[in-house]
Amino acid sequence: MAAIADIRLKNPAHPGGFIKHEIIEPLARFVTAAAEVLGVTCATHSTLLNERVKLSPEMALRIEKALGVLIDTRKRMQNSHDITQTHKREAENKDAPYKGKLVNQPSASI
Repeated sequence: MAAIADIRLKNPAHPGGFIKHEIIEPLARFVTAAAEVLGVTCATHSTLLNERVKLSPEMALRIEKALGVLIDTRKRMQNSHDITQTHKREAENKDAPYKGKLVNQPSASI
């Protein structure tokens, strides 16, 4: 069980894939029908479900209102996914840690 939790922390699900597999498919809704309920085009909804775009706050709100999935939950899921993807690209970042003294740093004495 700990191995499964470790995998989830290293590769959290994209909210679009989660919505597709855990909400849309179990309700036997087609992408077109779900898009209509959400008030978006089929193409817009499909790009989210196929994990090609991030879950926007507006779409998260639409999903909350239409499907009852809390906006906070989906946005936290998107944030975790984004952080993990950023760490995976960490080797591409050539910035070195700053070694100097910070200017205008407030004093620690009170």
